[in-house]
Amino acid sequence: MAVEYLIDSPYSLTSMRGDYLDVYEPRTFPAYADDVLFTITQTYHRRPDLLAYDLYKNANLWWVFMIRNPNEFNDPIWDFKAGKKIFIPKQDTLTSSLGL
Repeated sequence: MAVEYLIDSPYSLTSMRGDYLDVYEPRTFPAYADDVLFTITQTYHRRPDLLAYDLYKNANLWWVFMIRNPNEFNDPIWDFKAGKKIFIPKQDTLTSSLGL
C-alpha cells in the first residue's frame, strides 16, 4: 500500500514507486530579505523540532531550517548546535511558499 506524504513533510514532492519512494525531490523555497537571523540557543540545541513547534506550531517543519540554510548543516540533528546562526523564514512567508 503506497503512502501519501502530508504537505508539511520534506518528502511531499517525492513520488512513489509502488511501496517505495522514488528519487528524492527536495522541497525548496526562496530566501527573503525579511528572513530572521537567529542564534540557536541552548533550549534548541540538537532539537530543530522544538524550534519549529515554537515558531510554526508544527514540529514536522524541522526540515525548513536545513533547506533555508544548506551550507550550515550536513546532519539535521548533530549540526543544530547552540551558538550557530541561521536564517529563519517568517510564518507567513513559509505558509505561502509551501502552500500550507
